Amino acid sequence: MLEDIAWRLLRHEPERATSLGVDKDAHAELRAALEDRSQAGQDAYAATLREDLAAVRAVDTRALDPATRTSLEVIESAYATALEGFALPYGDVAVGSWRNAPYVIIQNVGAYLDAPRFLDAEHPVRDAQDAEAYLSRLEGLARQLDGELERAKAATDRGVVPPAFLLERALPQLERSITDAQSGGPLVASLVDRTKEIPGDWRARAEAIVTGAVAPALARQHAELVRQRAAATDDPGMWARPDGDAWYAWALRASTTTPRSAEEVHAQGLAELEELHARMDPILREIGYTRGSVGARMTALGDDPRYKFAEGDPGRAQIMAFIGERIAWIREQTPRAFSTLVDAKLEVRRLPPAEEPGAPGAYGGAGSIDGTIPGKMWINLRTTDLHRRYDLPSLVHHETIPGHIWEGEYSNRLPLIRSTLAFNVFSEGWALYAEQLADELGAYDDHPVWRLGYLQSLAFRACRMVVDTGLHAKRWGREQAIEFFVARNGSKREEVEGEVDRYCAWPGQACGYKVGHSEIARLRAKASAELGAAYDLRAFNDAVVRGGNAPLDVLAKTIDRYVASARAR
Repeated sequence: MLEDIAWRLLRHEPERATSLGVDKDAHAELRAALEDRSQAGQDAYAATLREDLAAVRAVDTRALDPATRTSLEVIESAYATALEGFALPYGDVAVGSWRNAPYVIIQNVGAYLDAPRFLDAEHPVRDAQDAEAYLSRLEGLARQLDGELERAKAATDRGVVPPAFLLERALPQLERSITDAQSGGPLVASLVDRTKEIPGDWRARAEAIVTGAVAPALARQHAELVRQRAAATDDPGMWARPDGDAWYAWALRASTTTPRSAEEVHAQGLAELEELHARMDPILREIGYTRGSVGARMTALGDDPRYKFAEGDPGRAQIMAFIGERIAWIREQTPRAFSTLVDAKLEVRRLPPAEEPGAPGAYGGAGSIDGTIPGKMWINLRTTDLHRRYDLPSLVHHETIPGHIWEGEYSNRLPLIRSTLAFNVFSEGWALYAEQLADELGAYDDHPVWRLGYLQSLAFRACRMVVDTGLHAKRWGREQAIEFFVARNGSKREEVEGEVDRYCAWPGQACGYKVGHSEIARLRAKASAELGAAYDLRAFNDAVVRGGNAPLDVLAKTIDRYVASARAR
């Protein structure tokens, strides 16, 4: 039943099947398909979820082992939450994923961004059959773009128009995509580069599709965004959109897997920010930064040339080398934190330049189940000023080891549906906990300034809770949100402008990080107190990651079972 549910989901999102490395044998047709992003496609997806949720709820779980009960609980949570999102009158719903968005096409949402990155980095081209599947996906891309366009137009007609400043980011990106597609661009080059040893007229066939169908579809999307821009305001939050309060309440539940209100999340963010700044203050004093608020001193630290990378390509090379050094170090430390080890295959890539203006500083994720597609850390290098030598170490541990890529390797050992479904609050909470583990393993012992970067990273996530709820529930303006980051946390303005815009496009998502981290830390303290001398850090960490990606209430049950088992030994 679990296997059948997984394949029914993947038929709606065949790209996920490719990323997981399972689009082969009886399911090889998925490699040539793309998600149907039209309204009809979304309605069909919701219908599948309703059927499978009913089936899961009908199962008598009393005789099942704990792992199977956990899998059913995970499906129930993911599907019930997604169906609440599909019932809303507009927007993109992430089924067991992290990117819920009210706007179908914007600076960090849409097939115009997703497809080129996916086809180049995830779709394999090992033989002629793979190349034909690539062409089939190119043919489907114009339909996918038009499916999004249909929904975007319907939302515009309802008065759901993105903020003007988001459209001003998205329009130049889309224009660049159109220009690329009119000459073939990366969509063609990726196939040509990988078929040099495969006989066939791949360039001509790909160019005909991209220039003849994809470029016009992109132009149609651009025309709709121009129409939206004429009606747009600079109001950033969901409160300014039709049914926006209900949309945000759902997005916050989806992100945190809790019923916490925006007011509760806002207050938690403020409290945790104060606690973290109290830990940063003595380190700042120790290195000679004694005057002003923590935020002001961190701003001054960020201007210190000792911690900057060179500009341009020399600095980009420095950053990539630095990341490689940190990955090599943390690989050697993992036996100290885990009893069950995985082989985290990974690579570090620069984000496609067309995506960089609307993207965060970095993001990462695990590779395929069969290991043929490595996990990836995508780093934004539009300017080297996005990064500092003291904040890059924690970013590496967050995205790679023992963060996203490491955690994903454990989920890939679970039933297929568990490899497919993920929860923002767990994924991002674990990645922040990974930064904590790196600190506890000594990553920053010889570099007090690096520890400042780690604590600032945590404080940054506390700020996110404040700013996200401020924008969408407290009617903050964009500049107010940016200034909160800069003044209170000493964050770089270049970085937080894109961050704030991201929260406007992905309401609620930014709140999952610190909510999840704080809950994992709370469960660890609880387990340690209850077990006393029987507590073992490696056993706790194994319990969390081997239990798989889960909502917070299910995670708590996993840790309760670990405590009971440890007591019984």
